[in-house]
Amino acid sequence: MTTGAPQVDGRRRAAAARRRARKEQIIAATRELFDSRGVRDVQIEEIATAVGINRAIVYRHFTGKEELFALTLVGYLDELHDAMLEAAGTSEDAPTRLAAVVGAFFDYGVAHPAFVDCALALMVRPGDELLDEVSEGAMFRLGRGITSCMTILSQVLSDGIGSGDFTLAGDPAIVANTMYASGLGALQLARLGILVTETAPGIPTVSELSADQVRVYVVSSALALVAQPARVP
Repeated sequence: MTTGAPQVDGRRRAAAARRRARKEQIIAATRELFDSRGVRDVQIEEIATAVGINRAIVYRHFTGKEELFALTLVGYLDELHDAMLEAAGTSEDAPTRLAAVVGAFFDYGVAHPAFVDCALALMVRPGDELLDEVSEGAMFRLGRGITSCMTILSQVLSDGIGSGDFTLAGDPAIVANTMYASGLGALQLARLGILVTETAPGIPTVSELSADQVRVYVVSSALALVAQPARVP
């Protein structure tokens, strides 16, 4: 006597594979629109149209816009990880490695402004709200993507401490996460391209600020942070 269990399992696996393929197709379309038009101008309806489906189907696969953004960000983070990892292997000298890794982060952000927008859009949300709006599986993938990049930076910092080249007041992981957050802000400043100064009391002056200028500051700030004697307030 035979049962239909194997056939049912086969259909379930096939259906699950189709769902995964559709989900990745939606993410790919989102990434393409982000890269071509920017994050702020892209609507769910446009993503659905690009895939050839309706808006409702998008929401069958994602809990909302935040989850779709989070999973699209994962793709950027995977590429950023590769760039940072390559940079970390360019030298054995700790300061040179740190400069290379921080520079690789900045260069990737300049080349992919949608990555910066996507990352900042998620960072402005309180953590508890984000956890409510993004599924556990999506948060795991996002967390893994972020930590894959931060681990490279943390390891470079730890290696520099071990070699006696660096001094840190805090945990390398905390410093790495702070560098990541401040780096995103610096990338936004580089895209804005405006420097505001005070030429006289109460008199602001606006001038141009190039991405190269910001890059020099970001890299030099990272090196200065680890080169100074550690002081805890």
